[in-house]
Amino acid sequence: MFGGSYEGFAQWAAVKHVHPALKTIVPWAAVHPGLVLPMSNNVFQNANYQWAFYVTDNKYLDDKANSDQERWNRLNSLWYQSGKPYRDIDKVDGVPNTVLQRQLLHPAFDRYWQAMTPYQSEFAHIHIPVLQITGYFDPAQVAAAYYLAEHYKYNKEAEHYLIIGPYDHFGAQAAEKPTFVNGYAIDPVAGFNTPEITYQWFDYVMRGGKKPDILQDKINFEVMGANLWRHAPSVKGMSNQALTLYLSNEKSGADYDLTPQKPTTLGFLGQTVDFSDRATTATNNLYPAGVEVRTLHLENGFTFIGEPLRDPITINGAIGGVIRASINKRDMDVTLAFYELTPDGDYFNLGYYVGRASFSHDRAVRHLLEPGRIESIPILGTPLVSRQIRKGSRLLVQLTVNKNEFDQLNYGSGKDVSDGSIADAKVPLQVHWQNDSYITVPIWK
Repeated sequence: MFGGSYEGFAQWAAVKHVHPALKTIVPWAAVHPGLVLPMSNNVFQNANYQWAFYVTDNKYLDDKANSDQERWNRLNSLWYQSGKPYRDIDKVDGVPNTVLQRQLLHPAFDRYWQAMTPYQSEFAHIHIPVLQITGYFDPAQVAAAYYLAEHYKYNKEAEHYLIIGPYDHFGAQAAEKPTFVNGYAIDPVAGFNTPEITYQWFDYVMRGGKKPDILQDKINFEVMGANLWRHAPSVKGMSNQALTLYLSNEKSGADYDLTPQKPTTLGFLGQTVDFSDRATTATNNLYPAGVEVRTLHLENGFTFIGEPLRDPITINGAIGGVIRASINKRDMDVTLAFYELTPDGDYFNLGYYVGRASFSHDRAVRHLLEPGRIESIPILGTPLVSRQIRKGSRLLVQLTVNKNEFDQLNYGSGKDVSDGSIADAKVPLQVHWQNDSYITVPIWK
């Protein structure tokens, strides 16, 4: 089996019970409905709202509904401005979305989502070779990383390869890679033909042919900015060091310091989020506006910038960390974005995160926050990236509470977030972001 996106998910669904006739799978930019869309880190999103109508309106595919961007963009805005619960979004549209309503009954990564693909020990039974292909800028990439990690966790002898480079969701699947990805001109060496490599893989698996040249180890990744491919035995093996950088409450100019020094005196930055205000204080969207841009916008949140690098470094892996914060409510949705600020003044996107604090320790079990108590929120489920950072560049982090028309709104009441409405926004959310919060940046030196 081979194919991309939903077809990638279908392959993983198939190997939950491997049929003896199935010799290999090659998922391209594979999704997992409980990890990517419609739910990412337990936050429901609108990016693929039309999917249910596309695949269930008739016996084939409803292309008219799927391509009606005016309708879906209007729905985002109408729902956001209405203040209605997320569970009522299809009422705002005027057409029942029975698939979404069923999904909203499962805000945790519970047995409903677990049953869709192999889960935990079920990965141990997958003995056929697997080749995955995805991209740094593919929003579904975290699903590919999940399948890879779980397969090796439960089957130490798995033959599972990953190819990853500077591609978005469709570029990862393409025979000819686009020259530009959201403003970034990809390195010449990054171009390859995904279907061609797939058939080379089939020859290797089923005919005893030569393994594709690019597969020199289990993880095969293009280093953006260096114009070369590197190879590692595991995701962990992509890096040999990690930088720990703290989100300081000390200012340098208009922004705050991103520093390797752990604070000696604890402090915080205060943020107020008024969910009743739908006119002026929408914060960031989940998906970055571009890979390489000249300006960044963050209307309500904080930007942290490190010192210029004295030597070049290569970031290889997924940026993580721990956010320490206290709030006056029971929950919140946290958003982070990571950038390289080049000496030329360009911002290069290195990954992003949106996640529900109450599920940050266990995506299957919700643990509500205690108002006024400083909580530790681990940042997991960020995308893999490989980027050569040149001397003089600075690392930049943006931090805020997720509030926009593209995602659920978590008012912090503690109830099922799908049931929250603007009536729960009478008291604004107050956040104290602690200065011992930090990110970890995997690097190769």
